[in-house]
Amino acid sequence: MIEKDLDKQFQEAVEIASFMTQASLPQDVQLRLYAFYKHATFDRSKFSSSDNSDLRNAFKTNAWIQISHLSQDEAKQQYIELIHSLIK
Repeated sequence: MIEKDLDKQFQEAVEIASFMTQASLPQDVQLRLYAFYKHATFDRSKFSSSDNSDLRNAFKTNAWIQISHLSQDEAKQQYIELIHSLIK
């Protein structure tokens, strides 16, 4: 897949996701979407570790760590596939 096509598909999936409500998605799906999105868009050069002990942030960070083995393109692809599975 050409990277431009992947980026375009990713942006379309992000737009679709923006119309979904949190109440309509199970929390595990919300966490996976967050992790894929964060991994796909995060600029690693600007990473700073925070000492935030908020439980919600801990779950989000854990979800992100679990997919850290993926490349940014793989995270985009997983995000796209998950969004498409949710709209079917």
